[in-house]
Amino acid sequence: MRYIRYACIAIFAVALIAIALANRGLVTLQVLPTEIAGYFAVNPSIELPLFLVILGGILVGLLVGFVWEWIREHAERAEAARQAREMRRLQREVARLKAEKHKDKDEVLALLDESA
Repeated sequence: MRYIRYACIAIFAVALIAIALANRGLVTLQVLPTEIAGYFAVNPSIELPLFLVILGGILVGLLVGFVWEWIREHAERAEAARQAREMRRLQREVARLKAEKHKDKDEVLALLDESA
């Protein structure tokens, strides 16, 4: 199974390298379209290789998806935490009730009753 994972990682790495080599041309990224930039008199731009733009877009998409999913699952995490607190409370209550049940009994009988 480990070798399959390594093979998949190697194939993925080769594919990324091939994309990077095939898309080395420079592209200009602008913050605003040129028509709108005239109203603001500022239009920052940067020239990057196309493969950085492609990989950056993929990375940003993954991050947005992870954050979106984390926010979506907030209710499930809150419910699981509430159930865990309730379970710990009930376990403490069961332990307290068992201690009260064996309060005035002989220690040996209490241990035998507790193990059953």
